[in-house]
Amino acid sequence: MAAKPAVQPSTPIYRGPLPHVTSVERVPVTVYDQPADASRAVAHEIAELVQSRAAVGQKTVLGLATGSTPVGVYNELVRLHREEGVSFRTVVTFNLDEYWPIAPDALQSYHRFMREHLFDHIDVPADAIHIPEGTLPRGGILAACVRYEEMIREAGGIDLQLLGIGRTGHIGFNEPGSTLESRTRLITLDSVTRSDAASDFFGEWNVPRQALTMGVGSIMDARRIVLLAFGEHKAPIVFKAVEEPPDVHVSASALQQHADARIVLDRAAAARLTRFESPWLVGPLESLGLEWTDALTRKAVIWLALKLGKPILKLTDEDYNEHGLQDLLSNRGRAYDLNIEVFRGMQDTITGWPGGRPGTTRRAAQAAGGRSEEFPKRVVVFSPHPDDDVISMGGTFIRLCEQGHEVHVAYQTSGSIAVWDESADRHVDFVEEFCRAFGVGTIISPGERGAGEVAETIRSFMKTKTTGAVDSPELQAVKGLIRRTEARAAARYSGVQPDRIHFLDLPFYETGRVRKNPPGPADVAIVAELLDSVRPHQVYAAGDLSDPHGTHRVCLAVVLTALDELAGRDWAKRCELWLYRGAWQEWAPHEIDMAVPLSPDEVERKRMAIFKHESQKDHAVFPGPTDSREFWQRAEDRNRDTARLYDKLGLPEYEAIEGFVLHRR
Repeated sequence: MAAKPAVQPSTPIYRGPLPHVTSVERVPVTVYDQPADASRAVAHEIAELVQSRAAVGQKTVLGLATGSTPVGVYNELVRLHREEGVSFRTVVTFNLDEYWPIAPDALQSYHRFMREHLFDHIDVPADAIHIPEGTLPRGGILAACVRYEEMIREAGGIDLQLLGIGRTGHIGFNEPGSTLESRTRLITLDSVTRSDAASDFFGEWNVPRQALTMGVGSIMDARRIVLLAFGEHKAPIVFKAVEEPPDVHVSASALQQHADARIVLDRAAAARLTRFESPWLVGPLESLGLEWTDALTRKAVIWLALKLGKPILKLTDEDYNEHGLQDLLSNRGRAYDLNIEVFRGMQDTITGWPGGRPGTTRRAAQAAGGRSEEFPKRVVVFSPHPDDDVISMGGTFIRLCEQGHEVHVAYQTSGSIAVWDESADRHVDFVEEFCRAFGVGTIISPGERGAGEVAETIRSFMKTKTTGAVDSPELQAVKGLIRRTEARAAARYSGVQPDRIHFLDLPFYETGRVRKNPPGPADVAIVAELLDSVRPHQVYAAGDLSDPHGTHRVCLAVVLTALDELAGRDWAKRCELWLYRGAWQEWAPHEIDMAVPLSPDEVERKRMAIFKHESQKDHAVFPGPTDSREFWQRAEDRNRDTARLYDKLGLPEYEAIEGFVLHRR
């Protein structure tokens, strides 16, 4: 059994793959509820292969990948080595790729990544590790690539190749256009790939323009291939790789032609596959282990309405029969009754009182989405970064305050790495000028530093700072203070009382680097202490899995674990947990349990709250991949799109809508 992690996912008990099968997938696909389940399963598959071959005196040749996706696999392999004695002495490894040019000890180097996540913690021999060299002179690259292929053949070929998938569909760094015949080579990176890597390099302009990579042909020579993909942002490209014909512009689609390739996903990455997005098109639901639940019925009816461009109440029996939903009609009755049932359910999600209306009975409250009858309520809004509260639910945030609830906001991380050095320098300059103007800090006690000395320390560091280097403690502190003062200003503008603004500074985040530590008991304890002191009736937390940096996912896991630990408290038994989405994606209409409409004036107020975060305005350090819009623009576009969807379905027309999902524990 795997060791119990410090922070549990929302489904804490390990589950095997989902039992669905389908005929429209062109390559075998295995789907797990949670990334952790998938990672453990793949790690055990690797360990079993290594042990079985070692038992008959054979080496195991592994092809390895980098990036956030395989980290869970490597963590489990390390645990198996340390706790269960699995040895990797008989393993030979070949990594897929490396940036060029890059030093092996650079923060973003794949040499360093593999040492930190795997090789420094297991007993694979140093001379059995092979990674393309990012320091090769240009003139030596061709010969080195040929030699890399020769070493793979001399080792007997790769027994199991581990892969991730980029948003362009690349495996390794085989960008669009890479053919089946391609071999290890130097390649120029696609702009999307460089954009995705921008956060690791503190800006896209710092990302190397080229990389060394094993070719598609090199990968396809492996005897077994396992491709991992997690998160909603991978769902569109996973669909192309799995269900569309092989395409040279999606190199992962080549796996359809391999004799022993498998794609392993979590639910989020599998969301666009037909068996999840519209399973009624695959075949009878019984063959997929499904039934016509209320949730699936609602999804199907909304899908049909949007597909045909019709309001829900105008759908006919013929519409259902002609678009693969005959089974739904035969199961749930005629279109007229089904339409009314789903329409009323959607109508009941809309409320201008996210905390409940004064004097509402419990029955009416439950009919309106589960909101309990206490009024006013104690509310805790968790914000992973210092601006997620106003970006993601600013209209609801302001309304909860205006309607008289005791609203607390808890900023889970400092967000310090998302501040430009220039912005920090400007604030340091302000402090120096302030001290000069008012004579502050002119008398210094022995051993203390004045503002000018601290400022000089920071500026000296910034002058010699290399790309992607960890900020000095002083610079990290300044950047954290910038985010903190902005968050405080936005919260006060939204109506939160100063003593209800909490900065948690969860330890997992405070590495000074893009790559964070795993969450642990200390993170959970901080969140649990706040919850138990406030005893909220409602909790709001970021529930989006499309956050490309992963902080939202970690912060949600910490909140869920804290609530699980407090589940025996009377207040916790009545507490509702509402999940909002971040800057990358909104809930689909069939998922929404509470829709809070915003007027044009409220949209404007929300925008002004976001503007309080000046360091994130105009050009954020981490804007997310391939989206040049500012965060306030993304938020408004997303909220207006949700309102338009409700309008298309025949529901009232609003300027914008913020959507929430009730987490059912």
